[in-house]
Amino acid sequence: MGWVDRRALPVAAVALCLWIWPCVLQAADNIPVAQPVFGARKIFVLLFLMLGPIKILVPFVDMTKDADISFRRRLATRAILFSAAALTVAGVIGRSMLDNFNIPAPVLALTGGLLLFLVALQTVMHQFSGAGPQKSNAAPGLHLAINPLAFPTIVTPYGIAAVIVFIALAGDDLSLKMTVAAVTGAILILDWVAMLFAHGILKWMGTALQVLAVVLGVTQIALGLNVILQSMSLIGLLPVHAN
Repeated sequence: MGWVDRRALPVAAVALCLWIWPCVLQAADNIPVAQPVFGARKIFVLLFLMLGPIKILVPFVDMTKDADISFRRRLATRAILFSAAALTVAGVIGRSMLDNFNIPAPVLALTGGLLLFLVALQTVMHQFSGAGPQKSNAAPGLHLAINPLAFPTIVTPYGIAAVIVFIALAGDDLSLKMTVAAVTGAILILDWVAMLFAHGILKWMGTALQVLAVVLGVTQIALGLNVILQSMSLIGLLPVHAN
């Protein structure tokens, strides 16, 4: 059943977008001045769910199970440097492209909410299906720092999209841009530390992390729905309710 549900998710995503998008276009000319609010705490939570260390531990342990500590440290450091560079480039290029299309901030927030919700739903369904993590057959080497460790394990496609959306939502607010950059950097540091101690963490906390991953997945679904509803209220597709 889990396999069937995961295969149906792309179809559900397309159907959802086709249902919402005509309404978004119709309301685009009447979008209010109000902007979606994303404080440092919310930015951290959302980016932690997409770029954080929980999803990295098992793949990193798998690809370094026969390597010494020195190799693990070098691999983790290179992967984080590559990840930081990729996110920086993606953020700059993505922001520039979105600016060229003059996309309103509420629509950007709606895009981020849909992305957050659909990715979380797919992750939770995958966990409930009981499918185990895929084993890596690649020979240990520093070349793994770029692929598959930096991308797509650490810097997921949806993580890149989230960073681009947050930077675009920041607009000309330099302090908010710096907040996004600082939060992203802090999460990458957490990823680096987690990889350094990944073997010990999985040995002693493996079961607890599986439970935590499910809890975080459900939280991510709820956050995604919340962002979607708030964005639709700002666009005018739903009535605005006081928090």
